[in-house]
Amino acid sequence: MAELSREEQLAAAFVELADTLVQDFDVINFLHMLTEHCVRLLDLTAAGVLLATPGRQLVDAAASDEVTRQLELASIEWDEGPCRDCYRLKRQIPDVPLDTSAARARWPRFSPRAVEAGFTSVVACPLRLHDQVIGALNLFRSEPGPLDAAQLRLGQALADTATIGVLQQRAVSEQMIMSAQLQAALDSRIVVEQAKGYLAHRLGTGVEDAFVLMRRHARTRHLRLTELARQVLRGTADPELLHRPDQ
Repeated sequence: MAELSREEQLAAAFVELADTLVQDFDVINFLHMLTEHCVRLLDLTAAGVLLATPGRQLVDAAASDEVTRQLELASIEWDEGPCRDCYRLKRQIPDVPLDTSAARARWPRFSPRAVEAGFTSVVACPLRLHDQVIGALNLFRSEPGPLDAAQLRLGQALADTATIGVLQQRAVSEQMIMSAQLQAALDSRIVVEQAKGYLAHRLGTGVEDAFVLMRRHARTRHLRLTELARQVLRGTADPELLHRPDQ
């Protein structure tokens, strides 16, 4: 098979990062794919992603290699580094030469460790959609000189596309959870209505009176109303409820 041109590789990368509406979507694998695309398409040595939890704690999500992963884990432990600054400031951290006094002053532990790993510079791009930032992408170089402006824009575009994919998948998952919860509520309501009718017929009372009895019984026995309704329909509820109304 002929090797894809750079334009074809770029198109394939953006299509792959946008295609998150799949049943077996795995966010960690997806972010690993992002780091791989960055290393292959940009003039980089390595890439890593830190993702924010709902409590705004950064966690290691993906890295293009184990050395970078260990560096990212250390940055979390030290609470310093470009990803942390990028996430907290909600903006890109431009190309930073790592073997400088400025970098060591800014990141006293991260910068020497990164240099030891063979990196000469780093860029951090926010995983951002409008004002929402869900993490950051680190782009590492081992060659001298900064990442050029065009590649920096491309790196941010890849980060933006991945962010949309993650948020889109989250929205779908949340909608599915909400739909499941709504369906469960509707199913519970049907069970309760059936139990009300059954109990009213059994006790020779009105439906509303039967419902009052069920609620009172559930409350005094510390039962969920839906569970009591199922017991009523199965005939396994407390005989006190099934055989005589509570005056």
